[in-house]
Amino acid sequence: MRVGLVGLGRIGRFHAETLSGLADDLIVDDVDGDLAAEVAAKLGARTGDPWDADAVVIASPTSTHADLLLRACERRIPVFCEKPAAPTTAETLRVAEAAERSGTLVHIGFQRRFDAGFAAARRAVLGGELGVLHRAHLITGDPAPPPAGYIPTSGGIFRDCHIHDFDILRWVTGLEAETVYALGANRGAAFFAEAGDVDTSAALITMADGTLVTLQGSRYNGAGYDVRMELAGTLATWAVGLGERAPLRRADDGVSPASPWPDFQTRFAAAYTAEIEAFLAAARGERESPCTPRDGLAALRLAEAADLSRREQRPVALREIAR
Repeated sequence: MRVGLVGLGRIGRFHAETLSGLADDLIVDDVDGDLAAEVAAKLGARTGDPWDADAVVIASPTSTHADLLLRACERRIPVFCEKPAAPTTAETLRVAEAAERSGTLVHIGFQRRFDAGFAAARRAVLGGELGVLHRAHLITGDPAPPPAGYIPTSGGIFRDCHIHDFDILRWVTGLEAETVYALGANRGAAFFAEAGDVDTSAALITMADGTLVTLQGSRYNGAGYDVRMELAGTLATWAVGLGERAPLRRADDGVSPASPWPDFQTRFAAAYTAEIEAFLAAARGERESPCTPRDGLAALRLAEAADLSRREQRPVALREIAR
C-alpha cells in the first residue's frame, strides 16, 4: 500500500517511523522541503505528492486539518488525521458531513483507544464487571509546559490536552456528557495567562445517566508524564495507568518509579503503532473506521463546554454547544 504523510513535526516524524515499517511505499511531505528529504533518506521513503497514494496520514498543524480532510473526501482517499479534525465544532461538522456524503474513510487520531489498559477497562465497564458505574476520575499531567509560542494557537488546555480525556471517557463508558463545570489556575509561566489559557485544570462532569466524573490536569507535572483513569462501580474498581512507570511516589513505603514515563510518545508508543495499523486495515476495507469525525466532534463539544465553563465560571450544559 502506498501511504502519503503530510507534516513532519514531532508527531509526524513519529508516524513516519511507524509507517516506514508498514507501508509498501511511503511518500512524505512538509512545508520544509529539506526536512522532508532528510526524513525520507533516513527511513527509506521518498518525497513527492502525498495525495498520489492509496491512503494519507495528516500530521500537519491543526489549522490545516479541515482543508486537508475535505480534500481527501473530494478524492475519496482514506485518511487518518491527528486530533482535532478542525479547530471549531462548525468546521468539524463540515468534515463529518463531507465524509458521510462521499463515503470516505476518515479516522481521527485518539491513540488512547488503542492502549491495552484503556481497552481492557472498556471491556470491563461495558461487560458489566464493575456493576453499575457510579464515578470516574481522569488525570493528564505533562512533565513540562510546551513552548510559549505554541499556547496562543493551541486552543487552550481543554481543547489541546483534555480532549483526549473527553474522548476516552466516552469510549470507555459508552456514555455521553450532559453538563460540565470547569476551573483553571495559573501557577507557572505568565505566557499561559497572557494567551487567555491556564496551566492547571479541574472539572466536574455529569454523564447522561448521572455518573459523576472528575478531571485534573497540569502542564507542570515534574515527576513525569502522568495519564490515569479510575472507574468505580458497585462490584469493582478499576484503574488504568498505575503501572510501574507511573510517576508517583508512594507515601506508604517511600517507593518511587525507577523510570517514570518521560513523555506521551514513550507512554503511548505501542498505542500509536496499533492505531496506525488499525487505520491501514480500515483503508484496505478490513474493518470500519475506529474513530470517526463524529467521535471527534463529540470530544470537541465537551472541550468547548469546559472552556466556556472556565471562562464564565458556571456549569455549562452540552446542549449549549453547537452540534
